[in-house]
Amino acid sequence: MIAILKYNAGNIASVKNALFRLGAESLVTDDPEEIRFADKVIFPGVGSAGPAMAYLKERKLDVLIKGLKQPVLGVCLGMQLMCKYSEEGNTDCLGIFDNQVREFSGAGLIPHMGWNEVHSLSGELFKGVPPRSDLYFVHSYFADLGIHTTAVCDYIQPFSAALHKDNFFASQFHPEKSSAIGRRLLENFLEQ
Repeated sequence: MIAILKYNAGNIASVKNALFRLGAESLVTDDPEEIRFADKVIFPGVGSAGPAMAYLKERKLDVLIKGLKQPVLGVCLGMQLMCKYSEEGNTDCLGIFDNQVREFSGAGLIPHMGWNEVHSLSGELFKGVPPRSDLYFVHSYFADLGIHTTAVCDYIQPFSAALHKDNFFASQFHPEKSSAIGRRLLENFLEQ
């Protein structure tokens, strides 16, 4: 069973539907026991860092997530909350990854929305994925580059399109909205 983390953020239905199309059974939950004993956990999200972290802390899910031993995949806001700090609302996040989350500034349309190429791919999530693949993004904040970066996207500046550390995987792009390549990424996660 895959637990899809329910918290103060959106985009949960599209993740559940993508898993259903792959034949994977999932449950949307914020129940600590269901999350703790799930085979895998997906931490999706579209929303704001501050209110989302407040929801996690209020239910002590922040501590639970950091202690999970099964494969965990953070998507979009989920990835950003797995980082150390976000400029969005001056928010201290989970600190699974040391990366800082910053707001895009400079020339370019914000939010960064639509298909964009990722490169410098590494790690199990990208097994069988072409080295320069287009994936779907919607975000105004980004995780900077660091030692856990496993994919890079260039928009206004280079940023972490994906991160990996131990059993924690994360993507700024939305695999559930990224067509055949996104499907492959989800399959790779399910194989962990």
